[in-house]
Amino acid sequence: MWLCLAGLLGLYYLFRWYRERQSIPNLPDKYVLITGCDTGFGHLLAKQLDRRGLCVLAACLTQKGAEQLKEAASQRLQTVILDVTSSKSVADAAEWVKQQVGDRGLWGLVNNAGISIPTAPNEWLTKSDFQRMLDVNLLGVIDVTLKMTPLVRKARGRIVNVSSVMGRISVLGGGYCISKYGVEAFSDSIRRELSPFGVKVAMIEPGFFNTPVTDPRVVGESVTQAWEKASPEVKHSYGQHYFENVCKLSNDILAKCSSNLSLVTDCMEHGLTALHPRTRYSAGWDAKLIYIPISYLPTAVADRLIALVRADKRA
Repeated sequence: MWLCLAGLLGLYYLFRWYRERQSIPNLPDKYVLITGCDTGFGHLLAKQLDRRGLCVLAACLTQKGAEQLKEAASQRLQTVILDVTSSKSVADAAEWVKQQVGDRGLWGLVNNAGISIPTAPNEWLTKSDFQRMLDVNLLGVIDVTLKMTPLVRKARGRIVNVSSVMGRISVLGGGYCISKYGVEAFSDSIRRELSPFGVKVAMIEPGFFNTPVTDPRVVGESVTQAWEKASPEVKHSYGQHYFENVCKLSNDILAKCSSNLSLVTDCMEHGLTALHPRTRYSAGWDAKLIYIPISYLPTAVADRLIALVRADKRA
């Protein structure tokens, strides 16, 4: 019996491997818009797709980021300045994309732009701290998607949203996990709505990777600033030892981030170019072996495992 089960499992993975190797034709005729291309995943993905021959429309927050990307890519790649928190900027970018793609429509939209700070225990933060994170990581994704959907629908194309394993299980304070849970929900909703039109929606759920968003120094400063702004009552309740543990834990986790960003961009590329893309992609061994498995456990068990590595106890 075990031999039969092993054989069936082997056939399943062989079939899946064959199915997922099939690519869509005519890549040079397809336009893809990527947000957050100044650095990190977006910057690498723009160059990666440019090498594949796609028509890349790279949205950058700064002119400097756009110029650096242009220097590293072919003349085919085009850039646009986009602030996903500004509805006017999003509308202007949508009009620009419409002019670029013409009657072909937009084959791919990659919602990659995001931030990770301010991050700290929830009680150390303010409403505006949460709002800033949601404006970029969630409302920005929604606004860009709603503006670009008619163009994607016209091409019967793809939408790839960058979520996180923190959208499966919340282990951090602040708005980051909240925003990523929201991205998961929005992606599920729009995937079901657009499926009858031939549009496919994929989510990328990376673990921890070494990008400017996860720079230990930047995150550490964010934690320190939140602690300094906390009320005397909060500081007294948590204590200096708790603060030090949070700083140490954040530094330890981020210092071990993977530097192989292509693990994530390869998932993005597959979601855009595969004939049969997945609905969800997990990237990184920490995502595959730690965070996503924990998310399937009973809540009490997951809480106990997370508490083992968090600074949840006062001195």
